[in-house]
Amino acid sequence: MTLSKRILKTEDSLAAVVERLHACYATFKQTVPVREMHGDDIVWEGVVHVFSLKGHPKTNRCYAWSSPVEGSNKRKFYAVLHIPPIDSPEKAVRASIVQDYRFSR
Repeated sequence: MTLSKRILKTEDSLAAVVERLHACYATFKQTVPVREMHGDDIVWEGVVHVFSLKGHPKTNRCYAWSSPVEGSNKRKFYAVLHIPPIDSPEKAVRASIVQDYRFSR
């Protein structure tokens, strides 16, 4: 599968996740590379897909991505709404890292 086909498949999968989780329509807008650091260590690095939303009562934007589940061939999907204090792909990733950490404790 070529890179462009893989990206389209990822965008379609993420759009479906956004629509299912947030009960609205999602249209892909752009990808943003994100690297989240803690000191000198990379905590997360990847691409966040930005979607425009139609029909959501609180926002018109969502940030979505997936990450591999450690020790598995499965992926975990994230779809974070653009609602303050989340106002960028970087802050969406940061918030998900904090939430995952809290959940794992």
